[in-house]
Parts: sequence; structure tokens; C-alpha cells
Amino acid sequence: MFKKILKFIWRLALTVSLFIFSGVFFPKLLVLLYASPRTFTVDNVPSERVAIVFGAGLLRDGSAGPVLRDRVETAVQLYQQGKIDKLLMSGDNRVVEHNEPEAMRQYALAFGIPDEAIVLDYAGLRTYDTCYRANFIFQVDSAILVTQEFHLPRAIFLCNWFGVESVGVESNNNYFRKISRLYWNTRELFATVQAVWDVYVAKPLPIASRTGGSASRPMPAVAPAETTTL
Repeated sequence: MFKKILKFIWRLALTVSLFIFSGVFFPKLLVLLYASPRTFTVDNVPSERVAIVFGAGLLRDGSAGPVLRDRVETAVQLYQQGKIDKLLMSGDNRVVEHNEPEAMRQYALAFGIPDEAIVLDYAGLRTYDTCYRANFIFQVDSAILVTQEFHLPRAIFLCNWFGVESVGVESNNNYFRKISRLYWNTRELFATVQAVWDVYVAKPLPIASRTGGSASRPMPAVAPAETTTL
């Protein structure tokens, strides 16, 4: 009897492990394989007209936090090397006190990037929205994506899904603590599952989408007069 119980527990544990692997790690593996040949460094990335810089946390004073500064610094390097002409800075601005695009802009201006080279997207609440809006609001059909290593594969996957032919550059200018990297990579596992679920199953309407659109057949996110061509 005891052996039967142990055998049942073992089979249950194996089943749960396989379920976790297939449900969490398998989507991450697929996205990594998809993004790997599309990932470059600042020096060897092919030139594009636009770089998309993804938002991240701010400091209490509203300025760019360490992760966001790292991304902007990488975008600045791309601009200074002549790899891009425009920076599309997309982030969260749901409340007045939290303005990621403006924080990115101010940090880029401090490096001498001309203001006319910067375009802000205030509704990039998550990667899904940023990639959708890059194409359907800002008419971007190809771009270099700028973000950290842990986030870049998901960004490449989503932006290519939404019609932005994308390659990526990892923002690795600064050192971050191991505990922070562990947290980000763990969180990214579940964010990747969510991304795969969104594009293939749920297909939620992105921010500012018209009623009747979907992720698989997205409609223009705003009236045509509100679109911006980069």
C-alpha cells in the first residue's frame, strides 16, 4: 500500500513537472530561438531608420531609473554611430506623475540627441501595446528594438507579430545585482507565456484600439488624422 502511494506521488510530481515545463519553459524556449538570429550588438546591427526604446521604472523624482537609463544610453550609441535617424520612446504615462517617455527624452537630450530626432509614445503601457502602436499609430514597419537581454526576445517576438520587422540590441551598459537579474528573468518567464497566449489565443485589443479589432486582424488604433509617420 505504501509503495502504491509513493508511486502515485511520483507520477503526480512527474505530470506536474511536465505541465510546468510545457506551459512555462517551452514558450520561453520558442521565443528565444525565434529572437536569437535577430539579436545584435550596437556595432554589428544593421542600420534602420527607427529605434524603439521600451519604457521602464522611474525614480521618485520622475527621472529615468537605472534600467531605463541603460536603454536610452544604448539608443544614444546607435544614433551617434549613425545606425538610426529617429528614436521612438514608448512607455507608461497613465498618470501625470509617471511619465516614462518624457523621462527618456530628457535623458537623451542630455547626451546631445536633437529633439527633432525623438518621438514619444505615451501609451506604451506594456510591450504588446508598444509594438502594436509602433506599426498602426506611428507607421513603423521596421526597427531596431532597444531593451535588456531578459526582455528583448519577447519584444522581438511581439513587434514582428504586429508587422514591425524587427531586430534587437541588448542594453548591457550597466551592471545589475544578481538578485535583480534573477527577479527579472523569473518574471519574464511568465510574461512570455502571457505574450504567446495573447497573440495566439486571447488576442486582446491594444491600447486605443477601435471596437471590432483584434490582435490577429488589428484595426487602426486611432482615427487616421491622429496617426504619425516616422
